Amino acid sequence: METIKKIYKVGFGPSSSHTMGPYRAAEMFASRTKEATRYRVTLYGSLAATGRGHHTDTAITRGLSPKEVEIKWRADITKPFHPNGMLFEALNQDGEVIDEWLVYSVGGGYLATEEGEVPLGITPEGEVYPHNTMKEIMEYIEKEGLSFWEYVEQCEDGTLWFYLEEMWQQMQKTIEEGLQDDRVITGGLHLRSKAHQYYVRASGFKPSLQSRALVIAYALATSEQNACGGRIVTAPTCGSSGVLPAVLYHLKKNHGFSDREIQRAMATAGLFGNVIKTNATISGAEAGCQAEVGSACVMAAVASNQLFGGSPAQIEYAAEMAMEHNLGLTCDPLCGLVQIPCIERNAMAALRALDINIYAMMSDGRHIISFDKVVKTMKLTGHDLPSLYKETSLGGLALDD
Repeated sequence: METIKKIYKVGFGPSSSHTMGPYRAAEMFASRTKEATRYRVTLYGSLAATGRGHHTDTAITRGLSPKEVEIKWRADITKPFHPNGMLFEALNQDGEVIDEWLVYSVGGGYLATEEGEVPLGITPEGEVYPHNTMKEIMEYIEKEGLSFWEYVEQCEDGTLWFYLEEMWQQMQKTIEEGLQDDRVITGGLHLRSKAHQYYVRASGFKPSLQSRALVIAYALATSEQNACGGRIVTAPTCGSSGVLPAVLYHLKKNHGFSDREIQRAMATAGLFGNVIKTNATISGAEAGCQAEVGSACVMAAVASNQLFGGSPAQIEYAAEMAMEHNLGLTCDPLCGLVQIPCIERNAMAALRALDINIYAMMSDGRHIISFDKVVKTMKLTGHDLPSLYKETSLGGLALDD
């Protein structure tokens, strides 16, 4: 597996696959076609179906700036390799194509061609971990007497903790900015941000209820900032970026865990997210929201379980439950915006992750379905889901009444 730094990235919302990925692709294509007079970009499948709501056209235009850009929307064509296909064409002054590039935004802000993943140069490339499945990892750490975070530390380079510290600082900053925000979220749904209101109201609740109410406010804070195109940390995607930070912020503020402990929990969370990315997908366009919010719920559940002293078996059980009970979760956002049901869904997943932690801590860690099996099942379920429910805004909640 590759570095967990690919799971955590600072970027701008609202979508890692529909905004961050296309922007990076545009920048890369512009750098290799400086002689072009103008550009034509054709968006296929999910990128075309929900691209306007996700600001895909704005991101691409910005990446190819200052030259003229023509965007073509072909939601009726889905490329076999991945639903998020983009054809970049560089044109000369006579309108002739002088270069072209078919590339795919495969989730988490990353790009691939049919030949393989496109190096982005922001993290070390290539294999970092000698194991690809949780079964292999658990057998190794049991033999060596390691915890999950120690295994991550062993495999990553010396910049790991500096990197995770930077990610954690940005997560906290995003929440704190979101808690102060009070505005109508851009996009046309006239949805008003709720994090500030919920945070204020939570202060009047009894302690037992206040704790859960604050988790909701924290998750809304990040998700609403993401929906407005604000600065967030993918965990593992933009659309699911509110789950893990909300849980970690809650555990720091309400349970007194240190930044160092939280960064170790982030290492473990990143490891489980990496196993999902390697063996299935974190792309909503490929497998529905089970791949995004489901994966984020896994990461939050294992992070909290580790912080409360869970054994490797209990942590793996928490991860399995978190994905199992998100299986089949569809991605059908209204108007292609990362708002409904996405924002509320992040808050619900954060609460679910904390409940799963309690369930796992009450157990001895033994269970029948393995994490690896549920990840494989998520991939198969995503394959079987109709395209209507995979980030196209053509089915489910997105349908007009």
